[in-house]
Amino acid sequence: MNTATTALFHVPSRDEVSPVNQALFDNLQKGLGKVPNLYATLAHSNQALSSYLALQNAKSSVTGKAREVINLVVSQYNGCEYCLAAHTVIGKMHGFSDAQLLEIRSGRASFDPKLDALARFTRRVVEARGHASAEDLQAALDAGWTRENVVDAIVTIGDKVITNYLHGVTQVPVDFPAAPALKA
Repeated sequence: MNTATTALFHVPSRDEVSPVNQALFDNLQKGLGKVPNLYATLAHSNQALSSYLALQNAKSSVTGKAREVINLVVSQYNGCEYCLAAHTVIGKMHGFSDAQLLEIRSGRASFDPKLDALARFTRRVVEARGHASAEDLQAALDAGWTRENVVDAIVTIGDKVITNYLHGVTQVPVDFPAAPALKA
């Protein structure tokens, strides 16, 4: 953890944010039982938290387990301890085993051919900074993902990059159980 960065950013309390963000904190508290530190950090901006929540909660053809595959692959590639911890918890809620979660983070999902194609595609997109090959795209399509799914997967990748980068810059404390280390 970069202590110099940590000293520059803190997790704001409800009393430190705008009235609009206070209302969002209240909704998060009701829905999740807490305001996750990274969401609270978005509230340093008067617009970022509401904008991010709108993006995250927007309708998508990529939901549930598939969305968590993307979240875990992107967070692993970007080395985001916060998002790996949060999405390991969420992945378990979606029924993934510990072993499956580790495999997904490595960019594979051999236990499910369609999710495997999504994990591989996601990894290629992030590794190539958005310039995946025609072969990568074709492999996803051949596995049963539609063009709509591909577009929504890219939006989900962007969603996760936002929070990966926010944590990378702010280094706010992780308030989820740490994700297990991925063996080389």
